[in-house]
Amino acid sequence: MIGTVVFILVFLAIGLSVVMVAMRSGRAPRGSQRESRAASRAWGLGIGLVILVVGLGLPALVLAFNHDDHAKRGPGGVDLNAAQVNGRSLFAKNCSTCHTLAASNAVGRVGPNLDNLVVGVQNKQAFVLDAIKNGRAKGNGQMPAGLLYGQEAKDVASYIAAVAGR
Repeated sequence: MIGTVVFILVFLAIGLSVVMVAMRSGRAPRGSQRESRAASRAWGLGIGLVILVVGLGLPALVLAFNHDDHAKRGPGGVDLNAAQVNGRSLFAKNCSTCHTLAASNAVGRVGPNLDNLVVGVQNKQAFVLDAIKNGRAKGNGQMPAGLLYGQEAKDVASYIAAVAGR
């Protein structure tokens, strides 16, 4: 948010500087009639108003109407519940370095591709929960057992079950 505000302020400062330089450097040729002081002020205020509307108004509208609607959307239009949204962030933190999952843009090379592995499984959530609890190959593989516990493990399993292979 702060970065956006700074960007807008810098954009406004540059724009206003360009406009002011352009307005001050324009001189009427000799013998022609110059604009009145009131007309010059009106033009200056009008241009300043346009810059403010475009520089502040449009970004403000975008920010006002850009809700977190996409945070609850998974790939392929899957609507995620609150637990699955939490599972997505937990997956990104704990699992994405090793596993590949298109829904999280994870491209890990150590663990299996979950998009391929989970597709043919009947009860995907139970399958993933077992892998989280016991590790790969019942604790004899590269994935350690017990990376997540309780509700966190359920949330990740629910998320993977909802989005894997989509």
